[in-house]
Amino acid sequence: MTQMMAAPTPHGLPVPNPCISFWQQTTRSFPHLHANRDAAVPSGEDGRVKYAVIGSGISGALTAFKLLEAGATPEEVVILEAREAASGASSRNAGHVRPDAFRGFAPYARLHGAEQALKILANERAVFKAVDAFVKQHNVPCDFAPTTTFDVCLTQEFADFLAHSYAEYRDAGGDVSGIKVYAGTEAREKTGVRKALAAYEWEAGSSHPAKLAHWLLSSCVQRGVRLFTHCPVTGISEIPAADGAATRRWKLVTPRGTLETETVIHCTNAHVAHLLPQLGAFTTPNRAQAHALVPPDQLAGDKVLKSTMSLRYGLKHFYSVAQRPADGIVVLGCSRVNPTLSAETMEGVVSADDSKPFDKEILEDAVSRFWDATLDSANGGSSGTPPLRHGEGLLHAWTGIIGMTADSCPFIGQIPGLEGQWVCAGFNGHGMARIFTCAPGLVRLVQGGKWSETGLPECFELTEERLEKLSKLAAESSVL
Repeated sequence: MTQMMAAPTPHGLPVPNPCISFWQQTTRSFPHLHANRDAAVPSGEDGRVKYAVIGSGISGALTAFKLLEAGATPEEVVILEAREAASGASSRNAGHVRPDAFRGFAPYARLHGAEQALKILANERAVFKAVDAFVKQHNVPCDFAPTTTFDVCLTQEFADFLAHSYAEYRDAGGDVSGIKVYAGTEAREKTGVRKALAAYEWEAGSSHPAKLAHWLLSSCVQRGVRLFTHCPVTGISEIPAADGAATRRWKLVTPRGTLETETVIHCTNAHVAHLLPQLGAFTTPNRAQAHALVPPDQLAGDKVLKSTMSLRYGLKHFYSVAQRPADGIVVLGCSRVNPTLSAETMEGVVSADDSKPFDKEILEDAVSRFWDATLDSANGGSSGTPPLRHGEGLLHAWTGIIGMTADSCPFIGQIPGLEGQWVCAGFNGHGMARIFTCAPGLVRLVQGGKWSETGLPECFELTEERLEKLSKLAAESSVL
């Protein structure tokens, strides 16, 4: 009998007492926030469900939604969530729906080859269009705002890197028809960033991610899907097959009982190795931080930022900016890597603990750089915090856990050697640019489809060959 129990920290369950994000602050009235928090999970004949989805974020909720679209009956689907509904990265990100237009081509090509790199970026463009179409088709009230986005170069080194990346992507056959390039004064005028050296603009958007996740969950629950919050899965074991049984069955252990299923779908992102320890060596939980700011007059009224942007000092050193059309609040994210911060602060990034609301050094750096980049002469020409009235400035700060994979691609597909167990996780802090093709693609596989029918890059598929390649990469890294 195959037995998989929880792996030790840092690949354990989500912490039980996370901080509350800006998105969660504004959705506390969601009626299914604590659905079935004290109820026992289905047991006996009622507990033999066909599909058990672990995780209720956008990945898990969209997977359940697509299972219903594919013909599953609501009674066959159960969603199990360790904390309140959509409590993970889906409700903690920086509000972007932002495909990578070309910047990641060279790094992806080094890892997966040029053909796969082109497919990865094409898939991200497809995700943006899929989110746009889905929200319009279903009239989802998630503050989705299609617009454009800028990569703003704030150092010459990064401007040179991005120019080279653009040329390399174009020369490899990448589609640059939707990308606009600005330099010097034009870059500063287009972006409003007074220190911009160059800028690249393309199609993107922003949203209220918790509202999107909640709409998906509500749609499923209203149709009869059972959602159990505060109900972590602590272990999975195989049920001995009855004579003549055609499929393997699995027992999921929770604090409120066990249930049986023939299909387990792990939508647990950074926490995927809790129940799949074989992925632990290739998945690293990272704590990301975001901030909500009430803008001063220079960014209010008709002066709100019409586009989102990434203020970039380097490939891995940046600050993401999205000013919400709904209320003008600026959501400011920041990179996991920042060479200007202390070693102690950077060491704290590798963590699965989102109970810590924010790091003061990260906060002060991010907010100061945002004011300095976007408010022309707002502080007498100096950097730092501009003069603010009571009620302006920092509104909230929070953290969330993102799942980084060793090859920068998500894990999608059946778990090698575990028939009936599937995964859709490891989104590298880029889930909003990937989930809306990955989850539907996974459901296609669960329903018996071929990988070629998913439309996903082949490097996303979780295979024995990919795990072997990741093991070699890990070994080489340890030697270096």
